[in-house]
Amino acid sequence: MLLNVILIYSVSDYFKKYYNIIINDNLNWSVIYSRGRICASKCNFNILGFNPFDYLNSHNRMIEGYFYNNYAPTRTQRMYFTPENAGRIDFFRFQIEQWKTQNLLTYDEYCYLMASLIESVSKVSNTAGVYGAYLKSWDKRALKAIEFINVPFINEKVKTIFQYNDKIENIIEYVECDIIYLDPPYTQNQYGTQYHLLETLVLNDNPEISKITGSRSTAPMRSDWSKNYKAHILFEHIIAKTKAKYVIFSYNDDGLMSKTYIEAVLKRYGKLDTYTCKKIPYKQYKNWKSQNKDSHFEYLYFIEKKDYSQVIYESPLNYIGSKAKIVKDIKRILPSKANSSFIDVFGGGFNMGINSEFNHVIYNDINFFVTDLIKSFYTYDTYQYLLYIKKITDKFGLEKANGKAYIAARNYYNSLPEHKRDSRLLFTIILYGYQQQIRFNGSHQFNNPVGMRWFNDKVLEKMISFSRVIKEGKFTFFSEDYIKLENHIDKQSFVYMDPPYNLTTSSYNDGKRGFKGWNEVLEDELFQFANRLNKRNIYFMLSYVIQHKGHINEKFLKWIKENNYNLIELGDIIGISGSRRKEVLVVNYDI
Repeated sequence: MLLNVILIYSVSDYFKKYYNIIINDNLNWSVIYSRGRICASKCNFNILGFNPFDYLNSHNRMIEGYFYNNYAPTRTQRMYFTPENAGRIDFFRFQIEQWKTQNLLTYDEYCYLMASLIESVSKVSNTAGVYGAYLKSWDKRALKAIEFINVPFINEKVKTIFQYNDKIENIIEYVECDIIYLDPPYTQNQYGTQYHLLETLVLNDNPEISKITGSRSTAPMRSDWSKNYKAHILFEHIIAKTKAKYVIFSYNDDGLMSKTYIEAVLKRYGKLDTYTCKKIPYKQYKNWKSQNKDSHFEYLYFIEKKDYSQVIYESPLNYIGSKAKIVKDIKRILPSKANSSFIDVFGGGFNMGINSEFNHVIYNDINFFVTDLIKSFYTYDTYQYLLYIKKITDKFGLEKANGKAYIAARNYYNSLPEHKRDSRLLFTIILYGYQQQIRFNGSHQFNNPVGMRWFNDKVLEKMISFSRVIKEGKFTFFSEDYIKLENHIDKQSFVYMDPPYNLTTSSYNDGKRGFKGWNEVLEDELFQFANRLNKRNIYFMLSYVIQHKGHINEKFLKWIKENNYNLIELGDIIGISGSRRKEVLVVNYDI
């Protein structure tokens, strides 16, 4: 089991008799504390030769050390501990380190004593529960004399234990485990700031500290889980990359990520029939932000992961003619991808190309606005992209069905020269347009009307997962008439063609948008292009429509029969407008 959170000890301590345990946290103190609690039952202190708890509690020795000088009102005004307790903490810490240096403790025994020290310190700290700041007057518990007490633990021996001390995103791809349990930070509060004192206690490195709170530098301890959007990006990355078969995820209803977003990620990577979410109420300390909330909930999620080959990614563009719903069916018909290129000559929303898993993928679309949109997810850092979307959304007040704000943003985009139009700006505007469609007039002015959609968390998940995959692969982008791509096609290429359909008319093929439309002449040109590929022994796949609204493309059927191509019927496909179309695939290879 891979555990990656502060306060993970209760979970790992419970399961230690059932599983081999792997623990990880970005904070040193959390890893040491967790290991100490997990391994406590096997610590007998045979090398030391006596009970260290009895020894440390047998006298009142103090040391005027780091804690005495910095966290008690002695040489500073800080009131984390009374001078007496701070001096005792310094003595406990010194003695434990000395025993370790003299090789009188096993590593597990050292961790057990350090965990007990952390537990003992928490009983007399003059704080409100965390160490971000001290109280300005003495709490009753802080005035009690400190005792060196046992950390609580379940008296069962751990099978095996291994520890990491790193950010989860740095190690997730390398950790072999069956079950991963994740309970990350869920608010903007940085744990490094809240627990700086325990980090200093464990590291024993006498750091330079801030003048007021006495905090060590928290920069190395900062976590992206406590940043909006970065938490979303991290979560998707972790779930995608973990080698675990089972994922258990705990999150709070006050967290940065919504339940909708978490569910979208887990359902992308998990087997749908295994997805589970339990809502668990609990009491929470109420501050000024949460005092008006009647109840608080912890959500506990579970999935069994799919095989990665079964994961389907979706374009964040709601493109007409999208293959998102049938990618899985099409993938089964693709030939081997070994040492070959996948060439998507009518790229559109790129649902097929992003899922092709070929070594090299070439994207092409004659509409350079669309090519630039797809390329933007490849080019721009995803976090910075999201910040840009938020900036534009806030600037114009974009929201669902707000026509005034939408028109203002659209007019601003159209007022810019084409070479200065930012694809990120266009994408942001598209999100609030009618059915989130991409529609220009003959003068290349974006003219889609306002819609009832917005940048919701399902679109956010599509964008984040799509952006990660496109950044990790080898992709090349073109905006050409597909005929000009023949020079880039060789015998190692696989050509996928998803052109406009001659039986249907949409905003991308009516010839009124400043780009080529689609007609019988261009359809003949496509058939000839495919025939030339076939003569060169280059595999291709053509996605097309035979029948629509009672009309049948007889010429298309004749071309298939004359060339002895294979026809695969996919049945009725529901488009983004709710209309149905009967799609087929044509391939020139055996299935």
